[in-house]
Formats: sequence, C-alpha cells, structure tokens
Amino acid sequence: MWNDHELSKMVNKDIPFPMLSDQDGSIGKMYGIYDEDSGVETRGRFIIDPDGVIQGFEVLAPSVGRNVAETIRQIKAFQLVRESEGTEVTPSGWKPGKKTLKPNPDLVGNVWKEWSVKEAFKE
Repeated sequence: MWNDHELSKMVNKDIPFPMLSDQDGSIGKMYGIYDEDSGVETRGRFIIDPDGVIQGFEVLAPSVGRNVAETIRQIKAFQLVRESEGTEVTPSGWKPGKKTLKPNPDLVGNVWKEWSVKEAFKE
C-alpha cells in the first residue's frame, strides 16, 4: 500500500524489489523493531540475500525518513559482491561502475592507498 500511494509517486515508478506489510507486528517482533508501548514498528529496512541471510539493516526512529537511493546503492553493491563470489568488494560510498577493491591480506590497513573518499563523489 505504501508503494502504491506514496513511494511510487516520490520516485515516479514502482520499486523493483518486494516490500511487505506487517499488519499484526509479528515480523517486527521477530526482528526486534516492534514497539509494544505504541503498537507500531520503528522504521526498519532489511536487505536479505537469496539464501535468506540478512546482509544489511537500518532501523530509524519514525521521525526520520530513509534514503531510497542509498538502499538501492547498497542492494547493487551486495549483488556485485555476490556475483563476484567475494573477489570484489565495494568501498564506502561505492557506486555502480566505480572502482571496487580486491580483498587480500595486503589490503588490510592499506585501503587508503587503493581508494579515497574523493572516489565516492566522482561522477
């Protein structure tokens, strides 16, 4: 319902991934985001891979909105890492088409030599 009446209008299209409604709070309780006192859930976003493993999550107070573009960026990053079978990882602020890192023992403590925060802001 939220996608149909709000989100799709904000981004001018449907969201290309499943979203769910938790009317009785059972899922929110499972994930620890249901507030018993108010009878509602805090704003929770969980990125779950095809194997059912939670790869990322964010929980915010109801008064602060989430960043849909950041969620989509993270999903694309998780997809790239999965497709590469872990031979590529994405640094902070990574965007599709930008430089990835090749994890290895020599990278530990040396990420700064391979990538800088400026990379995240290059178009």
